[in-house]
Amino acid sequence: MNDPNRQAHWENVYTTKDDTEVSWFEQTPLLSLELIRAAGATPKSAIIDIGGGASRLVDVLLDEGFVDVSVLDISATALATAKARLGARAAQATWIAADVTRWQPPQRYAVWHDRAAFHFLTEPDDRTAYVACLKKALAPGGYAIIGAFATDGPERCSGLPVVRYDADSLGATLGEGFVLQHTRRHEHRTPGGVIQRFQFSVFRR
Repeated sequence: MNDPNRQAHWENVYTTKDDTEVSWFEQTPLLSLELIRAAGATPKSAIIDIGGGASRLVDVLLDEGFVDVSVLDISATALATAKARLGARAAQATWIAADVTRWQPPQRYAVWHDRAAFHFLTEPDDRTAYVACLKKALAPGGYAIIGAFATDGPERCSGLPVVRYDADSLGATLGEGFVLQHTRRHEHRTPGGVIQRFQFSVFRR
């Protein structure tokens, strides 16, 4: 089952704020799309966006002709926002309201994309459960793209503490079986004009 406190927090965020007001909002997720392309994804590649919420990434992937796109988020409200935005096109994607630390993947994916979800897992047990899910979900040879706050990034977000990473510490957390392909620093400007420093790392299984 989902952690009721964690779920309640994110339902409250997406109920009380417009999706364009949250600090992680991106009108066009250019870096995510670039990294997905660099992973060699084709329109038939199965891609899952972890913690995708109301992100515009699904819109862009559908625009690019991807036919096996899934979006997972703990907040059903966030997913409903994305589906309402897409209208009839929402039926082209798979929507999963679940806590990734409790979720059982129904299939294997070529690309696991996570922008700003993993760094909220401050408890070791939750990180262990996340990695176990990642290993079940990601096909051999597949790519995990994980964007988290950099070591000089914010210490808190959305009122919650986070864990900050560089590529080495993230790789150590994922453990054996994941090979770092490349890493990229990224400065995200929030809707309020604040710069947040991220570290995006791409691992191959």
